[in-house]
Amino acid sequence: MKKIFDYFNLERELDDFDIIHDKVEKDISFKGTNLWILVFAIFVASIGLNMNSTAVIIGAMLISPLMGPINGMGYSVATYDFPLFKTALKNFGFAVVASLLASTLYFTISPVSAAHSELLARTSPTIYDVLIAFFGGLAGIVAISSKQKGNVLPGVAIATALMPPLCTAGYGLATGNFYFFFGAFYLFTINTVFIALSSALVCQLLKFPIRAQIDEKRKRSVNQILSFIILITIIPSIYFGYGLVQNEKFTEKSKKFVESITVFEGNYLLKSNIDASKKVLTLGFAGNLLDQNYKSKVYKKANDFGLDSTNIVFQKALTFSKVSDLTKSENLQGEINRLQAFIESEKRNKDSINSFGNQILKEANILYPEIKECAFSVTKNYSVQDSVHKITVVSFISTKNFDTTEKKRIKNWLVSRLNTENIKISIEEEEEKK
Repeated sequence: MKKIFDYFNLERELDDFDIIHDKVEKDISFKGTNLWILVFAIFVASIGLNMNSTAVIIGAMLISPLMGPINGMGYSVATYDFPLFKTALKNFGFAVVASLLASTLYFTISPVSAAHSELLARTSPTIYDVLIAFFGGLAGIVAISSKQKGNVLPGVAIATALMPPLCTAGYGLATGNFYFFFGAFYLFTINTVFIALSSALVCQLLKFPIRAQIDEKRKRSVNQILSFIILITIIPSIYFGYGLVQNEKFTEKSKKFVESITVFEGNYLLKSNIDASKKVLTLGFAGNLLDQNYKSKVYKKANDFGLDSTNIVFQKALTFSKVSDLTKSENLQGEINRLQAFIESEKRNKDSINSFGNQILKEANILYPEIKECAFSVTKNYSVQDSVHKITVVSFISTKNFDTTEKKRIKNWLVSRLNTENIKISIEEEEEKK
């Protein structure tokens, strides 16, 4: 056990405390080189978000010097170096204001104002962002404290993503969208608080020397303030994280349910829309008249997937019961066109499967002349755990009984030929068929 713990020992590679202090103090400053790099990083990140380019955003993360004052705040709190904390906080505040002003200016003059996926991803922070910031911060301060710093800090800059949420907040100010502003700025706050917290914890764990005399009463006061800041930062993220998990569960259930009712009781499902935030699944059918009896059957089917009637909304759909019903349907011609396209698509799929089954028979007959007939289909496999997946079923009729080894060889050939593992095969003798 001693040897195992020795692998995790950080003290052997710990740098001199004065060198670490000088490094932290140097990275806090925002003037000259660091200030220009910050400005350039802001514009690079804003352009990347504007153009929805992940590569450009990553580049901005790598050149951003924002990690310096955040680590400085965590380090100064752990060593009770309050003058250094004030300097780090002042420089950090200056960097945040400068970043917001620069990104707001860019998005104000940019001709492209659409909110792409890279922007939207920074507006709804959750508990998972807390974990990313915390563990990323741990990696960062451990790297700063070590003699062998390596290339950890660029990776931490990418993982914790300080620049994009700050620039997204600037986008929110420029467009007057305060939902974007507060969501993105909250994500930035999460990253800041938990990077600083992880820095403080590692500094205390590694027993960094106290840089100032402090009485127990003031220590308690500092710890209480830190605990309060952590608490008010983490509680909303837990709430948002719970909502995210619930939305994902609803989306998954809805997708499985939709797959099961593509064709249901003589009706075709023309369209469906999942709104996870409102827990609503909208269905549009075409076929027989959607009376209450039919809707009850759909509700009953939905219960099998963990959904109920409050989650399902029926849209007016194309019906074939009466001519008068048809005239009442909204966008009738569009619904007819979609239905015809659906039927044609199903027909092409069936023709394709039939043609492919004939090709499989010809190839199998060349390899095994005893095989004379083939049945081929692609269908769905259902289990009692409500799981559904596609499966290919192949049935052969042969003039001889193949042994287990030969059957396995035929299955392996089909797996390779059809490029799928989900295959079920059966081989019957011609006499058994008769």
